[in-house]
Amino acid sequence: MIVEERMLAYINSLDQGHTPFLEELAGRAAKDRVPIIRREMQSFLKVFLMIQQPRKILEVGTAIGFSAVFMAEYGPPDGQITTIESYEKRIPLARENFRKSGYGDRITLLPGDAADILKTLKGPYDLIFMDAAKGQYIRFLPEVLRLLRPGAVLLSDNVLQEGDIIESHYLVERRNRTIYKRMREYLYTLKHSRELETSIVPLGDGITISVRR
Repeated sequence: MIVEERMLAYINSLDQGHTPFLEELAGRAAKDRVPIIRREMQSFLKVFLMIQQPRKILEVGTAIGFSAVFMAEYGPPDGQITTIESYEKRIPLARENFRKSGYGDRITLLPGDAADILKTLKGPYDLIFMDAAKGQYIRFLPEVLRLLRPGAVLLSDNVLQEGDIIESHYLVERRNRTIYKRMREYLYTLKHSRELETSIVPLGDGITISVRR
């Protein structure tokens, strides 16, 4: 845990929840063991969307569509969301969830490898939300930077790897070492980029908030 478990439970206990559809979708995701943004990240993202009011959003990593619907619900009413997903089994579920949510006309799902799809997009975007395969963040970054307008924000989720990010390479499970190495490279690149100003926040499993200079 990045934050002490009892403190996290207390913070989340204060949350009033979301719309019935989002709560139902979160419940189904938990039952089916599909990862979605954590409760504390949901609370942060709701406030962030209300403050920032991004009208053009790009999401990398759709899963079953929870966060895309979430951003449509709490973002500006004229906002448009483009989301990318490579896992074929989840694509029809996400599309069905977009239809049921009532936001199908505001959410566009692009199936395929984000590394290929990002090259075809023109942008610019007001917000890019990175929540895909963690070892691929560094691979996506050059195109993501191209698509961000000045003053726009890149949010990256799950960057602290349950705390493994601060451990020695040899203490990380062998199967996770490539992800660990690439995520450390990603965080270093964000913090040392001349194009971005970045804060690393120990929220959920760690997020970065980067503003395009």
